[in-house]
Amino acid sequence: MKKKKLVFKKVKKKYFTFIKKQEILGEPFYNKLKQLNFFYLPICDYIFKKFKNSQKTFIIGLSGGQGSGKTTIAQIIKIILKTKYNLNVVNFSIDDYYKTSEERVKLSKIYSKLFITRGVPGTHDTKLLMSHIKKLKRKNFKQFSIPKFDKSIDDRMKKKNWVKIKKKPQIIIFEGWCVGARPQSNNSLNKPINRLEKYYDVDLTWRKKVNNELKKKYNNIFKLLNILIYLKVPNFKSVLKWRILQEKKLKIKSKGKKVMNEFQIKKFIMYYERITKNMMKDLGKNSNIVIRLDQKHRLHSLKFN
Repeated sequence: MKKKKLVFKKVKKKYFTFIKKQEILGEPFYNKLKQLNFFYLPICDYIFKKFKNSQKTFIIGLSGGQGSGKTTIAQIIKIILKTKYNLNVVNFSIDDYYKTSEERVKLSKIYSKLFITRGVPGTHDTKLLMSHIKKLKRKNFKQFSIPKFDKSIDDRMKKKNWVKIKKKPQIIIFEGWCVGARPQSNNSLNKPINRLEKYYDVDLTWRKKVNNELKKKYNNIFKLLNILIYLKVPNFKSVLKWRILQEKKLKIKSKGKKVMNEFQIKKFIMYYERITKNMMKDLGKNSNIVIRLDQKHRLHSLKFN
């Protein structure tokens, strides 16, 4: 009992230290201790139990709309798994595997101009991502580096800035807005969902290519997930509101580099709208863990499927 109390005290201290740093960059966190006790600890207990039964490198998918808090939650889960269970945890985002600006220009010339804009399936380097996941899972692990993407310059960082993975992880937290997304039927692609699709994807080339990428390359990656956690936002309007906040944080972090204004963000999230809305219908039922967020960006409820 005494040991448990000491471990909890250590977890609590690291958790609050991390939260405090995050609050400097954005909105305050509500009910911090309650969230730790009723959300983060039960989730980590669930992950540890599943991992313990398998004893293999475990991949946790963490998914949710833009600005829903995926990166923050991934960091908190990592802190708890490392502190409470002494596990070696690696976390990274699908965002870091965006194709370079040059590669997306080439893609746009072959298929659609819409592929210049990062975000949708087809704009990630899935070949590199798959090879890196396999390296992380390999028994005879050898250190290597995973990429970093700089959103303020809309391009991949140089290799010298990549993150070096020195030790084989026991847990991989793989987060991203479309992680776990499933393709739609071809018929459901016919009706445009917004102005972007209506006026800039008249012949459905972009929509069909994105959907086909989900069916094949992305599905092959998502099949490797052992657990999928989904952050369910109240509605798509919340995505816009929280994405604006995310951009403000990016402005602080990038020290004045180019970031999007509100008009640009409204246009930008149109690229994400179709898949995001489909995930809101689908992943509430088809994820292992669902965390519902309320209108004020707070964790509202937790469900294990």
